[in-house]
Amino acid sequence: MKKIVIGLLTLSSYTSFAQKTMDEMWDKTAATNKQNPNVQWFRDAKFGLFLHWGLYSDLAGVWNGKRYYGSGEWIMSQGKIPAADYAKAAEHFNPVNFNADEWAAIAKDAGIRYMVITAKHHEGFAMFDSKVSDFSIVKASPYKKDPMKALAEATRKQGIQFGFYYSQFLDWHEPNGGGNRWDFDEAKKNYLKYYREKSIPQLKELMTNYGPLGVVWFDMPGGLTKEQTQFLVDSLRKLQPKCLFSSRVGQGLGDYRDFGDSEVPPAPIDDVWESIYTHNDSWGYIQHDMNFKSSKEIIQLLANVASKGGNLMLNVGPDGKGNLPYYSVKFLRETGAWLRENGESIYGSTFGFIPAQPWGVTTGKPGKLYLHVLNTPHNNVLFIPSFAAQVSKVYSLKNKKPLAYKKDGKDLYVTIAGVGANSPDNVLVVEYTGKPQAYDTTAPVTISPQYDFSNVDAVAGKTTGNAKTKSITFSHYYGDWKHAVCITDMQQPQDQVSFNVRIAEKGDYKILLEYACPQESAKQEGVVNINNQDYYFRTLRTSEYEKSAPLMFIKHPVATITVDKPGIYTINIHPVQQGKELFKLKTVIVETM
Repeated sequence: MKKIVIGLLTLSSYTSFAQKTMDEMWDKTAATNKQNPNVQWFRDAKFGLFLHWGLYSDLAGVWNGKRYYGSGEWIMSQGKIPAADYAKAAEHFNPVNFNADEWAAIAKDAGIRYMVITAKHHEGFAMFDSKVSDFSIVKASPYKKDPMKALAEATRKQGIQFGFYYSQFLDWHEPNGGGNRWDFDEAKKNYLKYYREKSIPQLKELMTNYGPLGVVWFDMPGGLTKEQTQFLVDSLRKLQPKCLFSSRVGQGLGDYRDFGDSEVPPAPIDDVWESIYTHNDSWGYIQHDMNFKSSKEIIQLLANVASKGGNLMLNVGPDGKGNLPYYSVKFLRETGAWLRENGESIYGSTFGFIPAQPWGVTTGKPGKLYLHVLNTPHNNVLFIPSFAAQVSKVYSLKNKKPLAYKKDGKDLYVTIAGVGANSPDNVLVVEYTGKPQAYDTTAPVTISPQYDFSNVDAVAGKTTGNAKTKSITFSHYYGDWKHAVCITDMQQPQDQVSFNVRIAEKGDYKILLEYACPQESAKQEGVVNINNQDYYFRTLRTSEYEKSAPLMFIKHPVATITVDKPGIYTINIHPVQQGKELFKLKTVIVETM
């Protein structure tokens, strides 16, 4: 095959790049580059700020009077807007309110440790002073300045690591770029010309002209072999030896692993990884998108991600004038106030060795286990099962107030009366001696009447027969991805899922199954077995599964049980007869009666 030199690397020619969905764009099994000596700062940072800012921000989700919903940065693709028409939007893009120092100060107040901003998204518009293309904020807009230069300097003054997002393959503005099939004939595209003339040179500009970068956040790889991607990585790394590359550079060659949009792994991962969420429904600014996460939601999401061992990078979409949305600033600053009192339990932490409990999650450091109390028990006594280490003291992280505790065998009980019940996350510290115990993936799930509900998630299930544990991806709005881990493929009686649970106290409980069920699977008979007692039910229709639409779950009450004594029990679920897939089971919910 003919060899063509493209900027920094040599590529073999090929006819086309495969167009893949987001979850196919990165290899979920690929190992990250653990040898990178600079990855520790990222592992410790835990909280990053993502900023999606471009021409789409000025359009604000509206084109020719029509409102678009979902991912605002995809409006050009959603509306199949001709590239020539879309380019004219730059004539009105003038973010005169942009203040780099203000943005950096807000990030600092929020407890942000690193920032990543879109240098070029799929629309092809460069938000920096690119000499490679005239389609940039400096050359094509009345603003005529480089906001990236100012922001890079401002964030470093605040001690925040700075980095760029760059869409390396998709470029709807360019005749040879990936993705635009409504303007340009796919058969006539020369992707190698695009790489040679724009993508690679712009990456070189970003890694040469903006000082030391913490991260280059690649997106949308396409068509490169692992060897070719390795050439790309090695060549760019020479420009910024200490810079980290995200896993979406492709072929498992990133320095850390990024999960899909709005995805958190269901269990801890001992690796360097990041979960990305946006503050509302869209990544780019949409004026009619007001579904902002509260500071409580952000704090609890951050705690959940940290309890799995990862980082949370939360996205905010500035508007076309350069303003950060009011609610983003408000709720980020409230998150920062919580972090100033409780950041010890987040920054530099690892996942805790106690699995998630009805009261919350855990993070850890040597000799310390942090209990993130997200739900206060009715009796104000926290139950921590199977805590084998020797406890030296327990106290509130916020005010260092000592807390009474007792050990009963390996179980630990902590009295938490008067510990900030109004906080979205009350953090307690258990100091202990000796080595921390290993995280037990087989530990039974705790069910306690001290909470209105106790959830037994699908990830805790053990499957037999053809039953499987799968992450189901779907969306609410365009590009607004959701993920639900479910038990699937139960079609015959031997396809079963079993959950080991520890019921902490005797009492009466109601069992609900949270599941999705299409019409073809409705009205099938299933059975729940608990303590050798069968409880039969018939499935109820919710919705068909379509990846680009919401997946509807029902909470179906199927049994009332009486537990005479605390202990370990097994909940077993399977179809009664052979048939279609019974349902997609998300959670077994145990309600206290």
